[in-house]
Amino acid sequence: MKIITVDNHSNLPKYKQIVFSIEAAISENRLKKNDKLPSVNKVSLEFSISRDTVLLAYDELKKRGIIYAILGKGYYVKSVEFSFEQRIFLLFDELNIFKEDIYNSFLEKMNNTAQVDIFFHHFNLEMFKKLLNESNGNYSKYIIMPTNLIGAATLIKTLPKHDVYILDQTNSDLKDYPSIHQNFVKDIYDALQKGKYLIDKYEKLILIFPGFREPLGMKIGFVKFCNDNHLNHEVINQFEERTLIRGDIYVIPDDRDLVKVIEKSKIQNLKLGIDFGIISYNETPLKKVVENGITTISTDFNEMGRQLAEMILENKKVQIENKNSLIIRNSL
Repeated sequence: MKIITVDNHSNLPKYKQIVFSIEAAISENRLKKNDKLPSVNKVSLEFSISRDTVLLAYDELKKRGIIYAILGKGYYVKSVEFSFEQRIFLLFDELNIFKEDIYNSFLEKMNNTAQVDIFFHHFNLEMFKKLLNESNGNYSKYIIMPTNLIGAATLIKTLPKHDVYILDQTNSDLKDYPSIHQNFVKDIYDALQKGKYLIDKYEKLILIFPGFREPLGMKIGFVKFCNDNHLNHEVINQFEERTLIRGDIYVIPDDRDLVKVIEKSKIQNLKLGIDFGIISYNETPLKKVVENGITTISTDFNEMGRQLAEMILENKKVQIENKNSLIIRNSL
């Protein structure tokens, strides 16, 4: 089991990386009391660094009472009872009520066992790159929400691989990283299939899909469901001044479009759930009461945050599809 890692591209001094690696290994129970550490010569040769660099790291750990030396034999773990505070880099796409639920649930489960610094890239690749470059080597764990940014995977691969976790959206380029994510193709397909007995009373399904922030899997799953069930359907990139037609049902990922559609229905005096339908994406408390209830397709964001923290705390390296459900209300 690898105890020490040194990244030549990291901004963190190499001796600090050695110190941090050993602290992390003890914290994660990969090193126990009285376990022997890799020799100074072995670390020096493996990472092509000077013996002085390794000795500097070991000396710092000795001064802190974490390791001890036996002359002629080597270095050993002296204490596992020390304050090791993980520093976690958390990169979200944007702040909204769903991300707030993930964040709060994550912090609650972590229970003050780590310093968590949160950042936002706002779907901007240059900002994404800047934040990753500036954080590289300064954190013990990196939790990244890559969304659908083209080129994000390449940038993520510059980080220490064993310390990266992917959140909410993943893809084939990131398949080797642990993740807690949604399966957007499967989720929207299964949710629509569950509500098909209600959808059948409508004549046409319309997905409002701007495609900037929305996961492509939503569109793929929607089109597949409609084709498999031989349903009349359309994908539009904006609602704007579109006229609502009786018998249409709208699938709406973005709440801005949800407001526009509801406002338009009032102008046209159309009754939601009777003249036309709405299925919204992502559950919020307001959707329980707006227009007597908006049907939603939603994952459990609190569960996502809780499971993410559990992965960090238990050092689990797995890929988890967070469960999704259709919450049926009057809008359908």
